[in-house]
Amino acid sequence: MRDPRVANLARILVRYSTRVGEGDTCLIEGSAAAQPLIAAVYEEVLEAGGHPVVAMSFEGQAASFFERANDAQLEWISPLAEWGAEQADCRIAIGADTNTRELSGVPPERQTKRQAATRRLMQRTMERSAEGTHRWVYTIFPTNAYASDAEMSLRQFEDFYFGACLADEADPLAAWERASAETRRLAERVQGASEIHITGPGTDIRLGVEGRTFIPCFGDRNMPDGEFFTGPVEDSVEGEVTFHLPAMVGGREVAGVRMRFEGGKVVDATAERGEQYLIELLDTDEGARRLGELGIGTNYRIDRGTRDVLLDEKIGGTVHMAVGASYPESGGRNESAVHTDLVCDLRRGGRIEADGELIQENGRFVV
Repeated sequence: MRDPRVANLARILVRYSTRVGEGDTCLIEGSAAAQPLIAAVYEEVLEAGGHPVVAMSFEGQAASFFERANDAQLEWISPLAEWGAEQADCRIAIGADTNTRELSGVPPERQTKRQAATRRLMQRTMERSAEGTHRWVYTIFPTNAYASDAEMSLRQFEDFYFGACLADEADPLAAWERASAETRRLAERVQGASEIHITGPGTDIRLGVEGRTFIPCFGDRNMPDGEFFTGPVEDSVEGEVTFHLPAMVGGREVAGVRMRFEGGKVVDATAERGEQYLIELLDTDEGARRLGELGIGTNYRIDRGTRDVLLDEKIGGTVHMAVGASYPESGGRNESAVHTDLVCDLRRGGRIEADGELIQENGRFVV
């Protein structure tokens, strides 16, 4: 019997996040472990009058690819991926890792070569999304691997995850409409500011945001969601930041990251774990050492770190910063093959100020 929360999540993804309509083409991507949710999404797309196109991967496929692919294969782009970026009306991607560390032995230069090859597709997806001609959303399906990273049992993680997605609500679509209104209100509060100043343990950083747009996020790109973000002025970032929550990046755990910025550029970076990979990531291209995003989390149903940035960057009381590519709709202009988010926890002694006005203290927004 299908978990009713899976059916609810499928409804959210199709009817709320991507709003699939009559005649829309919808690319559904996911691995075999996500089959229950893929099937539910497929049925919802059909019920909505759309045309579902399913692209499924098998367990261990990514590890096999990086182990065996030659340089030409690393740089080859699938016609289906081209179609998804250039023509599909909607895209629903579902992660379902059964081993979140399966790429930990892959030489970083092979991963960066692949990222460089797919950079054009990422840019095109961002452009079409900003234009309003492409709707996409990314989510995960609970697996033992995600539960293990979050230090929970699978059942605990399922309850935690479906709750974060509001899939346990009697009317999940109405619940997301309410969450949408609150996130919009918070984004409007800082819109028009010239500078954001963030302080906290190991953190004192200023980011110029004059002329940039704060985008409220409420389930139309990520699920779960709950943040508002912008693209900092590329040469404005000054100071130091400590990212308190560990994250899985490229199959490796990166933890205890500290970065120092001058003139908008990372001039020093260290990590307690995964430092070599972090430095190689920052050296991917010119844009990889600049911030493409500043995000402020608003989802208080996510109350702990999980090592999955999809959830952790939404935690109410945290901020996240992404080195690499900006989202065009924010006004950001930074270009890079990477976009890697890291999370700074402000719930114990942190503050956010916009042009000197206190916006948040100790992880709670100031009324």
